[in-house]
Formats: sequence, C-alpha cells, structure tokens
Amino acid sequence: MGKNVIFFDGSHAAGVRPDAALLGGKGASLVAMCKMGLPVPPGFIIGTDFARSYLEKGRLPNRLYREVKGALARLQESTGKKFGSRRKPLLLAVRSGAPVSMPGMMDTILNIGLNDETVEGLERFSGNPRFAWDSYRRLIAMYGDTVLGVPRTVAEEALAQAREQEGLQYDWELDAEALARVTKAIRSKIAQATGQLFPQDPETQLFSAIEAVFASWNSERAKAYREIHSIGDTGTAVTVQTMVFGNCGGNSGSGVAFTRNPSTGESYFYVEFLYNAQGEDVVSGSRSPDAEDTLEKNDPDLFRQLRQIGHDLEKKFRDMQDIEFTIEDGRLYVLQARSAKRSPQAALKAAVDMVAEELMTKEKALESLRGIRPEQLRRRKLVAPPGVEPAARGLVASVGVASGAVALSSSRAVEMRDEGHSVILVREETQAEDVRGMEASVGLLTARGGRTSHAAVVARQLGLCCIVGCEALGFHSDGTAVLGDQPLREGQYLCLDGDRGLVYTEQIPETSPQECPEMEIVRGWARELGQPLPF
Repeated sequence: MGKNVIFFDGSHAAGVRPDAALLGGKGASLVAMCKMGLPVPPGFIIGTDFARSYLEKGRLPNRLYREVKGALARLQESTGKKFGSRRKPLLLAVRSGAPVSMPGMMDTILNIGLNDETVEGLERFSGNPRFAWDSYRRLIAMYGDTVLGVPRTVAEEALAQAREQEGLQYDWELDAEALARVTKAIRSKIAQATGQLFPQDPETQLFSAIEAVFASWNSERAKAYREIHSIGDTGTAVTVQTMVFGNCGGNSGSGVAFTRNPSTGESYFYVEFLYNAQGEDVVSGSRSPDAEDTLEKNDPDLFRQLRQIGHDLEKKFRDMQDIEFTIEDGRLYVLQARSAKRSPQAALKAAVDMVAEELMTKEKALESLRGIRPEQLRRRKLVAPPGVEPAARGLVASVGVASGAVALSSSRAVEMRDEGHSVILVREETQAEDVRGMEASVGLLTARGGRTSHAAVVARQLGLCCIVGCEALGFHSDGTAVLGDQPLREGQYLCLDGDRGLVYTEQIPETSPQECPEMEIVRGWARELGQPLPF
C-alpha cells in the first residue's frame, strides 16, 4: 500500500501521523480517535496529493486504483465482510475531508456497494427488508445527484408520490415494498434524465464516488465558502469508511453532538438526534431532530458514553468539539470529530471558560478570537411592547437580533443586499448552495432542520441570527411562502429574536448594544501578554 492511501482501524493506526495537510481534517481526526481507542468504523483515507493530481489532470491517477484496491482488501479482512458479496456485503461511505473544515460544501455518498443482488443479501443478512431498501434508495438518490448531476428534488418527488399513494406523512412510515418501488422509480427517472443506468458494479460505484468527491472541491458552493473564509486551494482528502447504519430500526439512529453550546458557548452537552435515520437526515436540515434530553431519557447509559467521549475529545484536542455519531442496533460509533464552528459570542465565552479550565492557553484563546468584529460581541435584545405577540416560533440555532426584508432565494438575497437592503433569508430548508445568500443576509429563518444542520453551522460561523424548525412557516410548490395563515412576500419586513426563537412581522424596539462581560477579561489577557486585541 502506498503512502497516500492510509488504512485505519482499532489496531492499525498506531504508526500513522494524524497530519491534516495530507489526510484532511476528517482523516486526521479518525486516526487520532483510533489511537484513543474510540469506537470508529474502520476504513482508509485517500490523501490530498491524489486530489491535486486529479484537479490538475482531470482523471484519477492509475496508482490510486491499485492502492485503493489494496486498502479495500485489508478492509474486507478487518470487517469479515466482502465488497459486492450477496451473503455478507461490505458497504462503504465516501466522504470529503479538506484540511480546513468546510461543513456541507463538498459531497458525500453513502451505502456504496448495493445493487439489485446485494440488496437481497443485505435483506437476508440483516433480517430487515425495509432497512435494505431504504439504504438502496438513498444510494441511488445520492449517486444520481453527486455523480450524474440529477437534482435531489427528483428523488424527493418520488418519495412524496409514494407517501401520497400510501396515505402516509413521513418517509420512515413507508414499508419495504413501497421503498422498493420508490427505488426503482428514482433509478428510472435518473436514467431518463441522463441516458445513463445506475451502475450495478460496486467498484464502478466506488471509483465514480471518489472522483465526484474530488471534483466537488471546485463546486460553486465550495469555491464560495473558500472565498468567504479565505481558505487556500489545497484540495480535499477522501475518507472511505465501513458503513454503520442508523436506519436499521428503532434502536438505531444518527446524530450530532457539541461539547458546548455553539450558539452561546455555555458548557453543556448539546445533541441533536434522529431515530431510524442516516446522518444526512440530520445535517441536511430536511428533518427536525430530537434534542439531548430525548436521547438521555431513552438510553441513559449510551448517552453517558457519548458525553464521556465528548469530554475526552475536548481534553485531547483542547477545543470545543463537533461530533458526528451513529447508533447501530444499540451500539455507538463515532464518525467524525472536529473543532466546532461557533458564533462570535460563543467563541468569546468558550475561550474564557476553557482558559479557566486549563484546556486552552491565553495565547491560543486570543488567536482563536482573531477575525471577530467588535460589533459581533455587543448584544442587543428585543423588547416587545405589551400585547404584541410573535407571528411564529422556532428553534434557536444562532443567537442575536436581526431585522430586514424577506428574500425567498439566495439569488434574491444577494440582489437585495446589493441594492442596500438588510436581508432576512427565508427558506424551507437551506442547502449548501445557499452559502452566498447566507453571506448576504443578516438573519436566516427555515421551516425545517435542527440546530446542528449544516445551515445552522454555517450561519453561526458567519455571525448570523438563525432560527430553524419554524413549523408555522410553509412553502407552496410555486415557491410562495406563508407564515401561519398569512402570505409571506418577498420584501416584507421581518424581525427575528434569536435569543428566544421568536419571529415578528412588525418592527420591535431594541435595547442599546451591551458589551459581553468576557470582553474585559480578554482585554486583560492582551495587556498581560503584550499582544494586540483580537477584535
């Protein structure tokens, strides 16, 4: 095996240096977690050198094929499963992993290795036909979108038609027979749109997915994110990992945990979780998940295990952590850990607290706050007059106050910003493509999604007030919106109270900006160390 395809599992990571420049941030953290003895599904990492070669030449290097096949053989030996087998199929996840975290900006494909034969093998092996067909339809939908360029709305329309035919409200209520029909319908729609059949060969799926993830480095959303955050053109690593399944029944699920509140910086374990779901359901914002109290109530031992892992990771990396995890049939797996994206106010409070807890030096704390603007650390609050009620409520994803004109698309948000308006971007659910619209806005309101969706993560990093999961917000097929029983029109005034998750359709008085009390502590550090203030 070459030096640029790195295998990892619980017993084969000791000699690997967790170098983010080569392995990407995700790959480096997986190697580090294996060394810590954490429950990480085994896999291998394709280094950033291969990405740069691909982006330069427009094709995968021949050496990559040889090294990936060697790593795949080791992975089959490690798991006791076989890629492409009908008896005990090994299924794979292919994920991006840039040296600097870019949440949601590049592509992921899950359940690689399923085809018309292996789906039957997964049915027999798992004893759960619904799970097998749910996984297969997810693969075809993601492959169609990421590799073949067919928008995911095509798959969503097929699911919506199936729910309507069955008289059901949610995807998870569809049984195996219905999901088999949906899978075939999505595959047919993709073939009609592209003239290409979904490949039945697992190796073709794998290498096409690897190439698509490399190529996603130059997608418009990824380039926009790098421009906004001044990230260099490093290319991305690719992580190929054994699938673990959160969608295989009621004792399974997927979630995201933060070791501190990424909106406020408060020190408590912050979790969003969906039962019988894969991770994309949580981070995409397409469903509104449960919070930490639900998981703690239903499985207190597993919740304690997860919280301890969070504590250990924060101590290891000496920073607030963002952890993606899956529970498969009651067993916990950690899929990723990274330094958490946080709001400016959360960054300030967390830095002060972590210095007090001796997790972070004052020098590192000052460095972590550089780039934050002083006005982002001055809090305003809404003071609603007596008798004035909010038009709607949602979940607080990023604190603050925002008011402005409604934009119902990212393109309109940019146009309205350029015309001199303060903009509130209002979406059913935000997608990675909305990054330009988010950057042009002062606030974000979504009908669906949770506090840990990619939209919420990006909004916090940009310092936007963000409210998600607003059930009173609805969208029609023609793109028009309603808030409660009233139309919500583009250009209409909207006011967001990001501290309490309240939405107003009229102007609400604000308090004078109040400086966060932690700012004086940071000023003291700067004087003590003879360094300039970071903000």
